[in-house]
Amino acid sequence: MLTLAIIVIIVLVIIIYLQHRAKSVRSAQINKIGERLEVIMADKSGEKLLLFTSDPALQVLMTKMNALLEMNLKSIAENAKSQIMVRKMLSNISHDLKTPLTVVFGYVEALALNQDMSTEERQELLSKVHQKTSQTIHLIDTFFNLAKLESGDTAFPLTRLDMSELCRVNILQFYDMLATKGFEVHIDIPDHAAFALGNEDAINRVLNNLISNAIRYGADGKTLGLKLYEEQDEVCVVVWDRGQGVRDSHKNFVFERMYTLDDSRNKAVQGSGLGLTIAKRLIETMGGSIHLSSKPYEKTEFLFRLKKVKMN
Repeated sequence: MLTLAIIVIIVLVIIIYLQHRAKSVRSAQINKIGERLEVIMADKSGEKLLLFTSDPALQVLMTKMNALLEMNLKSIAENAKSQIMVRKMLSNISHDLKTPLTVVFGYVEALALNQDMSTEERQELLSKVHQKTSQTIHLIDTFFNLAKLESGDTAFPLTRLDMSELCRVNILQFYDMLATKGFEVHIDIPDHAAFALGNEDAINRVLNNLISNAIRYGADGKTLGLKLYEEQDEVCVVVWDRGQGVRDSHKNFVFERMYTLDDSRNKAVQGSGLGLTIAKRLIETMGGSIHLSSKPYEKTEFLFRLKKVKMN
């Protein structure tokens, strides 16, 4: 009986020792993880936590912590990218506002200093002042609208819309401009109604931006196309041209704020750099998607998709 008691005591002592040792090993490993994590966070590196352990709980913990580290690294990269974009946007906004305002100031100064100016000359300068002021107000409105879109302050009630009719109406608004510029226009819109879930004002703005963009940057190709087709669950709209297009290295940036092509500061093709950004935000707000494909001087197309509404 005494022998049995001694054996039990020895076994218990061994168990307690092993448990204490396992606890000490786990504590040491946790401390090591904490120290390594602190270094990684301080250095903002892409390093992951590595620890050879047979402890299932620690393995799960490190997997989750590595996932958090990856998310943190992406957040840091996106924040840095955002700061660069904000600085670029502020620089471009300053340029785009300063240029017309400087011109307006010059015209006003000429009107004030030249009292002997003829009525015709005065009216011409006043017309130019009005034109430049209107451009500036439009640009400010564009910045303001994008800010409202990104803050979520603008409501877009969604209803069933006939995309065939909206496409026809929007392309007709550009008929005179396209004819004057000598564009060859290809329209592929079905005769029947194609219903999609969307907001009429938002879709009109998207189509206006895409068609304007195609005319501005596709002028060299003198060709513009508008196509509408249906898939099983989506209605798809394509606006295309045969102009200078977008190089592969630029395709990932065309929907970013204030992005413009290399020669877009040229007055002949100057834009705010916000049209495609606004178009993308509007399409996504309506639950759709927009994509770009481009082969310069062959075919550049913007395709957006909206949820199809089936007729009862």
